[in-house]
Amino acid sequence: MAILDKLKSLLQLIRLELPISAGICVVVGQTIALGRLPVLMDLGLGFGLGLFLSSSAMIFNDLFDLEVDRINTPHKPIPSGKITPTEAIVFGVVTALIALLIAGWIAPLVLVLSLVLWVQGFLYNWKLKASGLMGNLIVATNVAMTFILGGISVGERNNPLVWIFGAIAFVFDLAEEIAGDAMDMEGDKKRGSRSLAILHEKKVALRISGVLFVVMILLSLLPVVLGETSLAYILPIGLMDVAVLFFGVRLMKSRTHEEGHRAMRGLYLSATSGLVAFILSRFV
Repeated sequence: MAILDKLKSLLQLIRLELPISAGICVVVGQTIALGRLPVLMDLGLGFGLGLFLSSSAMIFNDLFDLEVDRINTPHKPIPSGKITPTEAIVFGVVTALIALLIAGWIAPLVLVLSLVLWVQGFLYNWKLKASGLMGNLIVATNVAMTFILGGISVGERNNPLVWIFGAIAFVFDLAEEIAGDAMDMEGDKKRGSRSLAILHEKKVALRISGVLFVVMILLSLLPVVLGETSLAYILPIGLMDVAVLFFGVRLMKSRTHEEGHRAMRGLYLSATSGLVAFILSRFV
């Protein structure tokens, strides 16, 4: 039973829905680049790359956020004592090594980019998170690169649709990061963060986040303008846009830390569901 509890805590530590989203984004990049689903080997390697890269980032994020989490989210695995810092470090290193092994198996360029992204993510978690907007931009760039990695992994680095989806992911995650900082202001003040919410008030940060969600929805329409008029694109992405709008409005209206984070989780799940539906539509 103790082993099962430990495994459950490890899954809570990586916030599984986020690494799964990263893996899906790589596969979406592959699918967009090829115009069809990739072969099973490429799909599995791409998904695993995104999954383990993101898992490692989540682990080190919680390690460096330990003092802040004692205030904002004391129930998390590390501040609650369910996972020790040493266990988290080992888990973070192992997931990073698995990701880099997968990247090296795919292609040298994928390995180089994956290593750069991991180092960039580590530096963000260690030193740059408190830098405010700069830190938000780093995270958004890393998320956007999951689509680009997908395209590169199947030999299609210059496909314009891949870069459009990368831009959509960049804007979406930037909006999420700014909103997340607004929700976590009290803990962020403790570490001297220069987030937009702290510098310009929570309402201002949430308004900027809301504008970015609208920009993300507009970007998702760009492929239609370029000639992507199939229901396989319009239906899943359209439903995703509606869900993002719904949870975005709830986020803007949130009054408590818990309400805000529930809305943010809804946003992540909406985006992930839309991308999954897009991939599944390729089977039809």
